Amino acid sequence: MSHDRADHIDEIVAQWHRERPDLDTAPLATLGRLFRVAQLADPLLSTPLRELGLQPGWFDLLAALRRAGAPYQLNPTDLMRATMLSSGGMTKRLDRLADAGLIERSPDPRDRRGTLVRLTSKGRAVIDRAIGLHIQNEAQLLDVLTTSERQALNRSLRKLLVALEGDHPGARALHDRREGRAGTARPARGSGRRAG
Repeated sequence: MSHDRADHIDEIVAQWHRERPDLDTAPLATLGRLFRVAQLADPLLSTPLRELGLQPGWFDLLAALRRAGAPYQLNPTDLMRATMLSSGGMTKRLDRLADAGLIERSPDPRDRRGTLVRLTSKGRAVIDRAIGLHIQNEAQLLDVLTTSERQALNRSLRKLLVALEGDHPGARALHDRREGRAGTARPARGSGRRAG
């Protein structure tokens, strides 16, 4: 496959170069490609999961419980942290997962007011099958890259993610601007902005 073939982001960059040659569009090109890859990959990766009976959002919750190790349970706060869901979104998904027999809830013996969410044997079987299929499909998507290209991309994305999850000054400034305040704050998580 040719590396010289233009993509959708090349068109956007060319249009900006024509209209605003004074702008350095390299950041737009990089982040635009990152968002576009995620946008295109998501349906390709989620369709096979739906074929296993997993509704949107179920995979991440089941995977978080499975990764926790035996007895495959977490309290809702730890589950929210592991999946980055809001409490409202979490409750709805947990209700549906329980109705499907994939999880069960029980009182937390360490917290009278708390609950624990645990994979059922059916839930464990489903996620064990789903994760193998998911990783296989991810590998197929990345097959266009050589091993060294994948490793370089992974290192670069890790470096960017660590900065954004930490106290990166650029992310902090954007968060402050969005919140309408000056000074320091935690960086924004999950901006809705995609490409220029």
